[in-house]
Amino acid sequence: MATSKILKNLPAILRILKEEARQWKPPIVGTFVGQKNAPFKILISTVLSLRTKDRTTEEASRRLFMIADTPEKILYLSSAQIEKVIYPVGFYRTKARNILSICRTLLEQFQGQVPDDLETLLTLQGVGRKTANLVITVGYRKFGICVDTHVHRISNRWGLVKTKAPDETEMALRRILPMKYWIGFNDILVTYGQNLCVPVSPFCSRCKIRSFCSKRDVQNSR
Repeated sequence: MATSKILKNLPAILRILKEEARQWKPPIVGTFVGQKNAPFKILISTVLSLRTKDRTTEEASRRLFMIADTPEKILYLSSAQIEKVIYPVGFYRTKARNILSICRTLLEQFQGQVPDDLETLLTLQGVGRKTANLVITVGYRKFGICVDTHVHRISNRWGLVKTKAPDETEMALRRILPMKYWIGFNDILVTYGQNLCVPVSPFCSRCKIRSFCSKRDVQNSR
């Protein structure tokens, strides 16, 4: 019942949220759209973003890209140099190694270009479904559904899906969500989830779509 209610009203819901999102800062990866080497920057910044706050990711990404913004340039750096530049992102040592591995693979197997299909992206070290889908949707404007913690939480909170993990949410959304909403779904929900529909005590009193929401698993709200 909740799923059908959300799907029926999804055009209005997303239109409202898109308008609301104008007052907030967009996710970092979207700022690279239109720039030179955009898919590469989106890939690397998303790798940096895992378990890291958006502001920290933004600062680390910009520091790194000021020094090296292509796979070729990255490989002139040592792991220790990358670690120093991207600190304090979470797991910065592991991410430095992964970035070097990704750049070597891009040069050795793909002529330095970032692949534009999901299965190939998933072969890159440290790249999971969230990262691969974000490169596809934001970097190449191809159909995919990027599910991070915000999309997973909000989709369940609305009652659109009932899943236990982001990968399950992605597959559920692929089954029920019209494709015309796939590409922009992550951007809208991430901005909304960072600023209003937060994990603990969301601002339900200020939410313009609260009449559509099941508020599943919400114990307290503001």
